[in-house]
Amino acid sequence: MKGAEQQSLTREQKEAVGLLSIGTFLEYFDLMLYVHMAVLLNELFFPKTDPFTASLLSAFAFCSTFFFRPIGAYLIGRLGDRMGRRYTVIVTSFAMAITCIIMANLPTYNQVGIIAAWLVTICRIIQGISSMGEKVGAEIYLTEAIKPPLAYSAVAFTNVCSFSGTMCALFIAKLSLSDGYNWRIAFWIGAIVAFVGFFARKSLRETADFADARQEITRLCNEFNIDKKEVTAKIWFKETINKRLAISLFFIQLACPVYHLYFIYIHGANVLKNSFNYTSVQVVNHNFVLSLFDLSSVILMTCLVRYINPLKILKIKWFISLPFFFSLPFLLNNVSTTFEFGLIQLFVIFFMPSEFPAVPIFYKSFPVFKRFTSVSLIFAVSRALMYVVSSFGIAYLIKFYGNYGLLILFGPVIILYGWGLFNFIRYEAQKRLGSEESQLETKSLGVCDNL
Repeated sequence: MKGAEQQSLTREQKEAVGLLSIGTFLEYFDLMLYVHMAVLLNELFFPKTDPFTASLLSAFAFCSTFFFRPIGAYLIGRLGDRMGRRYTVIVTSFAMAITCIIMANLPTYNQVGIIAAWLVTICRIIQGISSMGEKVGAEIYLTEAIKPPLAYSAVAFTNVCSFSGTMCALFIAKLSLSDGYNWRIAFWIGAIVAFVGFFARKSLRETADFADARQEITRLCNEFNIDKKEVTAKIWFKETINKRLAISLFFIQLACPVYHLYFIYIHGANVLKNSFNYTSVQVVNHNFVLSLFDLSSVILMTCLVRYINPLKILKIKWFISLPFFFSLPFLLNNVSTTFEFGLIQLFVIFFMPSEFPAVPIFYKSFPVFKRFTSVSLIFAVSRALMYVVSSFGIAYLIKFYGNYGLLILFGPVIILYGWGLFNFIRYEAQKRLGSEESQLETKSLGVCDNL
């Protein structure tokens, strides 16, 4: 340790990074497997209807995972703030494993009728709820267990694993659609990994921040002979959240679901099919190549945060992406080849505004006993809102206004993102200035004492 900065990971911290990364990989593997195989799985689990109704059913199956996330965020967030971070990631690993087993053995629509559609939708909802404890739980755990600047790269590595899970899901989808690979095996693999993660995570210790806060409460209760449960409840209720920073984080979280998953992979698939007559297999192959670049960009950011402050990286990306997204409709109107469209997608991948890789800075701005609930709800509500708006809104915006309809959604999102980001930049600058003044005052008092 050098001052407040940690220079190397302990063995226990390395094990925590590995165990939590497994769960993050699994979460995105399972979630994205259905998304990228929707062209096949929707035919198996939903009734064969007209194209418009089928698209609505597909959108509902996709959105259901994210629409019910706020409920899971509140329940799991409260669990994490009351019982601890370790307990939460263990429970959600078990829930994810169970849904994987159910999905692997799920009967099709031809076998049991509409029950198949309901069962697959319920599984997607449970996966969405349990995923709150996986991704957000892993990020909070590492944020509290490791000090900066290593915390930045440790948390960023969980994003490397999430993108790896997405890429593997695409690869399995590619095999299933083009080579006749049995998609059920993929969910069995997911279940096995989940159970391994469930048992392995039992060796995790509670994070330092949460454990120290609980220990301090216990000490005070013992010292003044006060009921611990009553004190914990009062502290949870009275802890104040900086509302400006909470709103700022919400606006920052709006960007990623719009620009990344929906525009690149969902809307991009529609463009390739409708404008360039791509088949489902060609779309999956195209998206798989994109996922390789996606993973490369995340690895690059994970390396950069060792040397550059994450907020500075996000600031640079925002200034680069701002003029691009306002000129995006013009660019799309003049695209004539899939190569040109692919270049637009690659630019979005490398320069899109998102919360990554500054997650530890954002999360540390919330009080310990409300941190899990607060950031989980912000993450879940922002995702649910933007996935629903993107899934149903972009289709109508483009129908009535063409590609310029994208500005109605993309414009406000990127402006609000910038407002939220600069609020955090100012907050960190003020906190750093206050810390420097406090250190200077301490040194001054020490000098006076010596005199």
